[in-house]
Amino acid sequence: MAITESRSLPPQFVEDLGKDYATQLTGLTSQPMDTTKFQPMVAGQDQAQTDAYNLATTQGQGIGAYAPYLSQAGAYGTAAAGLSGPQGYSSFMSPYQQDVIDATMSEYDTQAAKGITGIGQQAAMSGNLGGGREGVMRSEYQNKSDMNRALLQAGMLQQGFGQAQQAANTAFGQQQQLGADQQRMAQLVPNLYGSDIATLQGAGTNQQLQAQNILDQQREANRMAAYEPYERLGYMGAGMGNVMGGAMGQYQSQVTPNQSPLQQAMGIASLGYGAYKGKIFQ
Repeated sequence: MAITESRSLPPQFVEDLGKDYATQLTGLTSQPMDTTKFQPMVAGQDQAQTDAYNLATTQGQGIGAYAPYLSQAGAYGTAAAGLSGPQGYSSFMSPYQQDVIDATMSEYDTQAAKGITGIGQQAAMSGNLGGGREGVMRSEYQNKSDMNRALLQAGMLQQGFGQAQQAANTAFGQQQQLGADQQRMAQLVPNLYGSDIATLQGAGTNQQLQAQNILDQQREANRMAAYEPYERLGYMGAGMGNVMGGAMGQYQSQVTPNQSPLQQAMGIASLGYGAYKGKIFQ
């Protein structure tokens, strides 16, 4: 006996779509995805950041920033100390001062001797040569000459000392001023270094952020490119589901399959049994 079976079959274009979809899906998912193209990446330090780090570690921080200035300030202080005290002027005395004094005093002695000679001449002219009056005149002249000589010599020494002392005081003030300047530099330089470091760090950070943004955008672009085939197949699969859902209810196929030998034998037997029953009950 023939059996009639009713099945809902998709139209041919749906079947073709299914085969194409399966082929693409198998080919796509059979290959491993290269995730290195969109793995997270960190932008390296900008050169300005490197310069800021080097400046901070070598000069801008700690004792290295101000120690040279403190050392120089100490040297100026030591030099200033050497210019004070009773011998502070000595290094400023002119090396030619004693020569000037010696020459001046020699000339003075020459002139003083001429004065003594003049006294003798006056005594001879007045008839007192070798007398008591000549002796008094010589004694008075010599005392006055010696006093003038001492005053002259002291004046020249005092003048030289005063000039040397003034020069020593000037140098002392200069050394103190230089030391104070170095002290101020010791305080100022670290701040200047800190300002430079902050400027470099800020500029470098901005550049690093820009570089990081570029890397992130490139990584996102690579990720989108890598997943684009999967998303396209996803849209395709969703669309096929809608198409196949509508097409399956519209097409019907009536199929009568051929009977097998066993089915045919059982059918013949049932016909014979039916005829036999009919004869019995007649």
